[in-house]
Amino acid sequence: MELLIANLAHGFHVAMSFDNLLFALLGALIGTAIGVLPGIGPVATISLLLPITFGQPATTAIIMLAGIYYGAQYGGSTTAILLNLPGEVSSVVTTLEGYKMARNGRAGAALTISALGSFFAGSVSTLLVAASGPLLTEVALSFGPADYFSLMLLGLIISAVLAQGSVMKSVGMVVLGVALGLVGTDVQTGQQRFTFGIPELSDGLNFAAIAMGVFGISEIILNLENPEVRSVLSTKVGSLFLTKEEWKRSTPSVIRGTIIGSVLGILPGGGAALASFGSYMMERKISKGRHEFGHGAIEGVAGPEAANNAAAQTSFIPLLTLGIPSNAVMALMVGALIIQGIQPGPRMVEAQPDLFWGLICSMWIGNVMLLVINLPMIGMWVKLLQVPYRFMYPAILVFCAIGVYSINNSVFDVYQTVFFAVLGYVFAKIKMEPAPLLVGFVLGPMMEEHLRRAMLLSRGDPMVFMQRPISAVLLGIALLTLAMMLLPGLRKKKEAAMSG
Repeated sequence: MELLIANLAHGFHVAMSFDNLLFALLGALIGTAIGVLPGIGPVATISLLLPITFGQPATTAIIMLAGIYYGAQYGGSTTAILLNLPGEVSSVVTTLEGYKMARNGRAGAALTISALGSFFAGSVSTLLVAASGPLLTEVALSFGPADYFSLMLLGLIISAVLAQGSVMKSVGMVVLGVALGLVGTDVQTGQQRFTFGIPELSDGLNFAAIAMGVFGISEIILNLENPEVRSVLSTKVGSLFLTKEEWKRSTPSVIRGTIIGSVLGILPGGGAALASFGSYMMERKISKGRHEFGHGAIEGVAGPEAANNAAAQTSFIPLLTLGIPSNAVMALMVGALIIQGIQPGPRMVEAQPDLFWGLICSMWIGNVMLLVINLPMIGMWVKLLQVPYRFMYPAILVFCAIGVYSINNSVFDVYQTVFFAVLGYVFAKIKMEPAPLLVGFVLGPMMEEHLRRAMLLSRGDPMVFMQRPISAVLLGIALLTLAMMLLPGLRKKKEAAMSG
């Protein structure tokens, strides 16, 4: 306990430096803004801003990117409640009850419980990350190469299974991502692989170019296809204070949402969207006000909003302790760390204590900032929605091109971005979720490295993956998960649910 307090004190010392505070605030503001603006989302925004982090210290860069991620969970709820427009995927559930509350004249109460529930969940999950991080790190240090390979394989399979749409398409995207990650020079033999004689590919594909193209620019192209229809709520926001009855009903929902989000955030492929849906379904079944669901039940706002914020922050646990991204945003975080020359994994607590503890403490500071900037500035965020998209996207594209060029001063990287933007657009059209591709791209090279080490240590005996208990259990879970989702009945049910 004393060690944890000492580490947190060190973390607050790092997080409270002027630069880190400024970038935490910047991340929170950008996150709220992109949460408010429908159709952008944290994955696209972080991928577009990756080049900016190149010139910053690693701790400062990751603090800003983390702020964007959990800030988007706050911002998405504002438009979900006021305009019935979910700015972020995890805010889709908030529209169901939040917008009804706004129509009933309780928009202020819905926004307040959303902000307070998010703050409570964020604070609890931050403590969870701080407490569990060092413990999981000690466990991870006992893993051998075979165990790591099996763990990463499990992560890939779960991220494919939990992705939207067809499981087979998601598995295909994972395989494509792994293949793209193997482009470049083989570290052990020095041979070039899949470079097709192009010298610029000898160092591999540019992570920022792939992320920016597949998520960022392709998202802009898709947004340009849709006509802008935005109707600002005609009724007033009303009082921001909750009644005694609303406090009584929403408090248990916030606690339940925090627990659900904290657990689901850790799972590979889980994240904020899955947590908010899970919380909503639970509240509909067990809350005392379940008869009001569909007519503006406050539990339907309190639970999901707490859940998506808790999940957004506990998804950092597998990243910081095992070096494994649990979703597309965490894959971008791995990319940002690798650009900085840092390899995420179990040794990060010892090797990068400033980054590890500074990031954890900055999350709590960021949550306080979000609480302060969200409720008083609701009017400003609604005004932001009135800026025509046709004025925004040209500036975004120009900054993207400058940003991706500046990483290596290479025009070829800009060409890569354009190629992956077209590819990302095609993926969207044929309903292939790109998130598993990015997770595969990040984990592919790591998996290959651990596979080779395991085979060298076992002198080429593939049974090493079954002989080590941890590895065997992880492989068993991976095969069971995949088999269950490939059963025709379950597969059809999942696809019907996703399309519905």
